[in-house]
Amino acid sequence: MPWARLSGSPRVDVAIDMGNPFLNLTVDGFLKIGTVAATRAAAEDTYHIIQKRNISSHDFEKTLKKMCKEGVYWGTVAGVYVGMEYGVERIRGTRDWKNAMIGGALTGALVSAVSNNKKDKVAIDAITGAAIATAAEFINYLT
Repeated sequence: MPWARLSGSPRVDVAIDMGNPFLNLTVDGFLKIGTVAATRAAAEDTYHIIQKRNISSHDFEKTLKKMCKEGVYWGTVAGVYVGMEYGVERIRGTRDWKNAMIGGALTGALVSAVSNNKKDKVAIDAITGAAIATAAEFINYLT
């Protein structure tokens, strides 16, 4: 997988060996995106606290709960996507943009179905997942 980064930005790699490439990629996706989501939630709540010019233990507890919830949710979505993409790659025997498209579609449909959405919404979320994953893959090829 090609790496893209901003000039001068630090590169942080964490390797966790679960003994299986599928599990390694899934856990890696969960940890990386989960951390990003938790950080975003913390930054957003920090902004709101600064706007209020007041902090309480309730605000801190609410922020911590939101960080955990967002981190787990988006980490799980990322883990499912990475696992789906890897599985599709193994089944198809090739590594290309179609794996991202299929993995994105399956992930979008699965996340939507688990959220108890109607079948039309599940189909729309599958299309959206496929489009986002495919676009991200093409952007990765450009950089």
